Amino acid sequence: MTDPISIGKEVQGQILETIRKSQEAVTDAIRTWAEAVHSITPSLPIPSAPLADKMPKPGDLLANAYDFAEQLLAAQRKFAEDVLEAAAPVFAAKEDDGPATKSSTDAK
Repeated sequence: MTDPISIGKEVQGQILETIRKSQEAVTDAIRTWAEAVHSITPSLPIPSAPLADKMPKPGDLLANAYDFAEQLLAAQRKFAEDVLEAAAPVFAAKEDDGPATKSSTDAK
């Protein structure tokens, strides 16, 4: 019998590869679009909005969002691990215990 964890990791790898290829295709399409728009747009100065130089750069916003998401995911993982640890006594099987059965006195 094949190990379910190995199968799961293989499926995860295939999913991640499919996502990576899809993302690459979208990025290539956007790059092609941006180059086409840039080539037909006249080179005119763009008026600056007030305080535009004070606004965060898109790359900074992206980095901050992913930093936050990373911290959130780490916190969620820690929480899930803590829940499993707290519930461990329920899932731990005692070797001397057999299947749970009700005696006639328990049914009352």
